[in-house]
Amino acid sequence: MIRYALQCDREHPFEAWFGSSDDYDAQAAAGRVECPFCASRQVAKQIMAPAVRTSDCRPEDAASQDMMMDAAAAIRRRIETEFDYVGDAFAREARAIHEGDSEKRSIYGEASASEVKALEADGVPCAPLPAALSPKPKTGIH
Repeated sequence: MIRYALQCDREHPFEAWFGSSDDYDAQAAAGRVECPFCASRQVAKQIMAPAVRTSDCRPEDAASQDMMMDAAAAIRRRIETEFDYVGDAFAREARAIHEGDSEKRSIYGEASASEVKALEADGVPCAPLPAALSPKPKTGIH
């Protein structure tokens, strides 16, 4: 995993984790990296110093964690207000939208791990949502 400091074209700073630098590059090229504050997809990496683990927690670590929690809360609010909740029909509805058999819109809901793997294998875009969204794990598509 790699953490990048990012900033959108409206100068909102935020951080995000990616599986690798290639992962970030692929998601950015596909327009899947989005500012959690304003939803801009014009995002660029910022200069970062490498993180070195120590036994002491520095104040900037707590500030970074607070910033990440604020960003997650902003994402949750946007999803809950702007996306359609489809419950456990998520995988079926995401596939129907992807194939053009259902109205194109942003949705969220529940899906099993095997359903998510099948969607990803078929090129249907989906991603896990922050766990604090609800007690049940949910998945979203945009």
